[in-house]
Amino acid sequence: MKINDVVCPFCGCLCDDLEITVEHNRIVAVDNGCTLANAKFMSKEQLASPIRRTGEGWENISYDEAIQYTVDMLLDADRPLLYGWSGTHGEAQCIGVHVSELVGGIIDSTTSVCHGPSILAIQEVGHPGCTLGRVKNRADVVIYWGCNPLEAHPRHMSRYTTYADGYFLQNAFRERKVIVVDVRETETARVADEFIRIKEGGDYAVLSALRAIVRGKGDVVPESVAGVSRSQLERIVTLCKDAKFGAIFFGLGLTMTRGKYKNVRNAIELVDELSRHTKFTITPMRGHWNVYGSNEVFTWMTGYPYAIDFCRGIAFYNPGETSAIDLLARKECDACLIIGSDPGAHFPRGCVEHLAEIPTVVIDPVPTMTTALADVQIPVAVSGIDADGTAYRMDGVPIRVRKVIEPTLPNDREVLKSIHAKMKEAKGQ
Repeated sequence: MKINDVVCPFCGCLCDDLEITVEHNRIVAVDNGCTLANAKFMSKEQLASPIRRTGEGWENISYDEAIQYTVDMLLDADRPLLYGWSGTHGEAQCIGVHVSELVGGIIDSTTSVCHGPSILAIQEVGHPGCTLGRVKNRADVVIYWGCNPLEAHPRHMSRYTTYADGYFLQNAFRERKVIVVDVRETETARVADEFIRIKEGGDYAVLSALRAIVRGKGDVVPESVAGVSRSQLERIVTLCKDAKFGAIFFGLGLTMTRGKYKNVRNAIELVDELSRHTKFTITPMRGHWNVYGSNEVFTWMTGYPYAIDFCRGIAFYNPGETSAIDLLARKECDACLIIGSDPGAHFPRGCVEHLAEIPTVVIDPVPTMTTALADVQIPVAVSGIDADGTAYRMDGVPIRVRKVIEPTLPNDREVLKSIHAKMKEAKGQ
């Protein structure tokens, strides 16, 4: 059986044109997907049952035992952390907020280690964004700043920018100019029309120079800014001002380098300056397939997008104090529930060591590097493969992901719902 128009639950592009071939409730072929999508759909590493660490290794346990262990762990903790949420659907994220509020814990998503600075900048100066469809149909100048979509979002350029013909661009590859700004020559830079190589940490200075030139103050810009010549900056500004519609996409090379959210604020203000001459937009390149969804869900439930602390009985938000890495680095949290992420592979060593010292439960379909730190792992159905749910694309468009095979395991929502129900029962609510 072939299933058409399947949504890929890997990256923030949420490509919705995959064709999946299913035989005997197993996926045997994936068409139209990138290599990352193929690897996710064809993965055979899913755990069959919950596992618990023993003195000699691991043992299989029942779901009731695993859920009860998680409930006891969270209720016994003074400062529990619920982290991840970017690899699960919105319905599960809703229950996660309720669980965190019930135990007075902290709930944080992978946003705090990727595009948290983007949100802080947007809170200060707004977000002149648009949908990816509008970029595809209208943009004749596209800038990729501090990101490498050919490797991180393999179909972004073919679906929305460089190789994607649009309603107003019948031959996009020739009509559209692509500019890449990065500290090194990436795969994306090699196919760009213009490559700007900047020195590490020089993003803020280059953005400020571009803003000065756009405002007609190019005479104050020195001959070279962070390794970029003034003549190249002037050429870029001319390209941008002559565009009918321009779009900037930026990644962690802008948010997680020196300057952080001030870099993003400067980029947004550059878009504001360019919009006085033409139409320009800016969009963060979100990584996990539903990390944007975690920000949406947390915001309309608590008023804050990530790093939310319920220890006071109400939602409190202060990134740098209530974000996951800061809590682990200060060794404040005494229990951790991880879902839809792999902090063992990405967090600093000190944070990983603290995770290994405290009770930790992982809700994930497959073994990860975080499994090595956990006391219990609860396998679940994979959203978009054998579980359905709601996700938000990197441009903020909600998309329903559906299952293509029948599940053999409970999904995230069902496991969290059971945890929440048992916790309410234990608290007499």
